[in-house]
Amino acid sequence: MKLENKVIVVTGAGSGIGAASAKLMASSGARVIAVDIDLKKAEETVAEIKKLGGKATARQVDVTQFKEVEDLVKQVVKEYGSIDVMVNNAGIGGKNQNKTAEHTLEDWHNVIAVNQTGVFYCMKAALQQMMLQGVGNIINIASLAGLKPSGNNLSYSASKFAVVGMTKSAALEYGRKNIRINAVCPGYTHSSLLDQLLASRPDMVERLKQMIPMGRFGEATEVAETVAWLASDSSKYITGQTITIDGGTSLH
Repeated sequence: MKLENKVIVVTGAGSGIGAASAKLMASSGARVIAVDIDLKKAEETVAEIKKLGGKATARQVDVTQFKEVEDLVKQVVKEYGSIDVMVNNAGIGGKNQNKTAEHTLEDWHNVIAVNQTGVFYCMKAALQQMMLQGVGNIINIASLAGLKPSGNNLSYSASKFAVVGMTKSAALEYGRKNIRINAVCPGYTHSSLLDQLLASRPDMVERLKQMIPMGRFGEATEVAETVAWLASDSSKYITGQTITIDGGTSLH
């Protein structure tokens, strides 16, 4: 899996799947721009990458603000000359686990802003640059919740179904332009989002594991391996796909 000198932007790179993906791709020779709304977390990821001899820089960006996303793309191109891969991983969950009628307006607006609008903004800005380059690769981190129903989780589910739809629509539009766009759909994976869910409902740990044929939660590093593969030329004939990494959960 060769990523030597590829310029790769990873949003939400301060923790979880974003951090794991940034570290793995940097270890494979990529030049990583670790982006997070929390600059300190992004810098911690970069410090770990550099400690292992990799190349990375940190950037603070709020993906819900198009101007910040646009400026990020301009800065990266100015510094590195191009953006080879954009990994749209930044995402949040709602603060509450409620059925639709009780779903809070705050959760709806916040989750949709980051998970759906943020991905659109990053795709829009990246695609404009990739069209100029004549080549590009976008990897959107969706979710199993974007492929099958997820109760008490409407805004998150809606946002992830939207990411899958945006991925497929854009892949159709830009396939002839030498730009690939795919989505990765993790199931229950150790991350701050899962920790947040389980903290509010400790009783769900065993219930969730019973839904997973492999009997365990996934690891961020396992999802990162698929992200890195999609970022590489080893997957050069793949576009518009949703790759599910869920230990078999979707088989139910």
